[in-house]
Amino acid sequence: MIHRFSSAGAFLPVRSRARFGLATLPWAVAAAFPIATLAQTSPTAPALRETVVTATRVEQPLSDLVADVSIVDRDTIERSGATGVADVLARLPGIEIGRSGGIGNATSVFIRGAESRFTAVYIDGVRIDSQSTGGAAWEGIPLGQIDRIEVLRGPAAAVYGSDAIGGVIQLFTKRGEGPARPFVGVGIGSHNLRKTEAGLSGSAGEGGAFDYSLGVSHEESDGFNIQPLDKRNPVRTAQYSADGWTSPDRDGYRNTAANARLGFQINPAHRLEGTFLYSDTEAQYDASRTGARPPAVFADDTGTNTLRTAGLAWAAKWNEIYSTRLQLTDGKTTYQTDPSFYRTETETRGYLFQNDFKFGAHRLSATLERREDDLKNAPSVLARDRSQSALSLGYGFVQGPHSLQLQARHDDDSEFGGKTTGSAAYGFAITPQWRATASAGTAFRAPTLYQRFSQYGVASLKPEEGRNVELGLRWSEGASNAGVVVYRNRVSNLISFDGSSFACSAAVGSTFGGCYANTARAEYQGLTLSAGHRIGDVTLRASADFQDPRDLTTDKQLARRARRHGVLGADWAVAGWTLGAEVQTSSMRYDDAANTRRLGGYTLLNLVASTKLTPSLTLIARLDNAGDKDYALARIYATGGRTAYLGLKWSPL
Repeated sequence: MIHRFSSAGAFLPVRSRARFGLATLPWAVAAAFPIATLAQTSPTAPALRETVVTATRVEQPLSDLVADVSIVDRDTIERSGATGVADVLARLPGIEIGRSGGIGNATSVFIRGAESRFTAVYIDGVRIDSQSTGGAAWEGIPLGQIDRIEVLRGPAAAVYGSDAIGGVIQLFTKRGEGPARPFVGVGIGSHNLRKTEAGLSGSAGEGGAFDYSLGVSHEESDGFNIQPLDKRNPVRTAQYSADGWTSPDRDGYRNTAANARLGFQINPAHRLEGTFLYSDTEAQYDASRTGARPPAVFADDTGTNTLRTAGLAWAAKWNEIYSTRLQLTDGKTTYQTDPSFYRTETETRGYLFQNDFKFGAHRLSATLERREDDLKNAPSVLARDRSQSALSLGYGFVQGPHSLQLQARHDDDSEFGGKTTGSAAYGFAITPQWRATASAGTAFRAPTLYQRFSQYGVASLKPEEGRNVELGLRWSEGASNAGVVVYRNRVSNLISFDGSSFACSAAVGSTFGGCYANTARAEYQGLTLSAGHRIGDVTLRASADFQDPRDLTTDKQLARRARRHGVLGADWAVAGWTLGAEVQTSSMRYDDAANTRRLGGYTLLNLVASTKLTPSLTLIARLDNAGDKDYALARIYATGGRTAYLGLKWSPL
């Protein structure tokens, strides 16, 4: 997998109890390479002035960033052979995932060990979130519609407001340019996977003033039994044994998605753009059937995720100094289960007015933003809404070896009042090859409407608050670069589910088997190494994370997060083919907060090969988990084992 990124981070002492030893050979290999001789580069390495927008919401050259950012382009996504967005992210530094079964089932993304709800997620600038569970429904985001991914590690509430305690992930659909260019793709894979996609992009009018990009995709799979009956799944085995059942069915999924991105360059200074994305994902799972006995047959339980995003933006450059951006967005996510009925629906509307001023080496920004959330839950009747209005100010300075970024933001929530956050980051180019960075920032996440107003809710919940510090060092020369980041992020008022009847009775006046409470504090600290090097036609890349995600109240490791994980890979261009091998490895984790249910570590070998059969026709073949490693990302839920994929894509030049 190809990574493009710029790193910055923190250096703080690590607790002695965080034993960051290496448990497997791939760990030793990934960490043993000298950090100054490996770098994360690729045959398609970015140009020096490639830009990103996620760090400050202002387009910036990669070379000016003082943030820890990764970029994934479309070529990398296609060569990955991955089906889910989370599977692509899992190959980046600092990111782990959890999943209850196969593609389409409940998925979590952890940045630097932080809770999945602590990542702010955007598609073409449209915020997606759940006011029920908190965080994005990753299983409902269609990878086939995504052209580029930008990942910001570290808090960014001073730029984005609530939720960005662990980081920000921006997903972008394709923007049309040049002559009309259609594409058609098909693919097949293990578990009877079938994929089809088609689209058209380009520009028209004088000077290509009107640009367009349209895409549709469909994929489905028969899946596999995500809760097998064996010694690793005593709960499910005992249930089916008691019921007299011997073989649960396979749990498949399907996804249908479409997107459109249209732009019009009114004149050199003004541009209008509209975006739309729709995705419908249905995944099967096995729910408990208390008291069920054969020959009763139940239709497979299904969970359906529906995602819709829409945005309209006007960007204006009034002169060489002053530019503005006005954006209206609407994101809606719905999750429903059948035949055991449950439905939750969140709609998030956004209004953004951004002003940027540039004076030589100085850059100022002033942003007004409003967010409105609506939640509807059934069968329990819950319909609530809230709003957040914010003012954000930013200052950037880049001159010579110095880079400085300051941000401050005040959010006023209609429910709990005001919250002010800030951040400061500084970078210094020690030499043309070496660059050091340091940053500090605060962040928060407002409780979800479900956490406050459901039958398990407590209206007086406080926002979760984070304080982060980082130090980083980056080296780059020619085809080699390397980075090291050390960070510590402490979160107070952590919201967890409290099963204490007494506490919940006092909080909500009655007992429903538990309630939400600000009962915990957490600390996410660790070290990320990333490196790569290109030798002739071979590109090497590696990253390793050593972390201690911990509940400070109980002194336990946070659930489903490992202390060590990493990736080691190589790509080789030979005889018209690009061949790749990648090792993903993770140490053991716990499935529960009490650290009593252990999830074993694993090491996976993934292989990929691609070639152009004709100038317009590309073949890709991928073998994931080539060693057929038996592992789990969540207790009693299986993973798919060894899987293969073969795809063809036609796109005329």
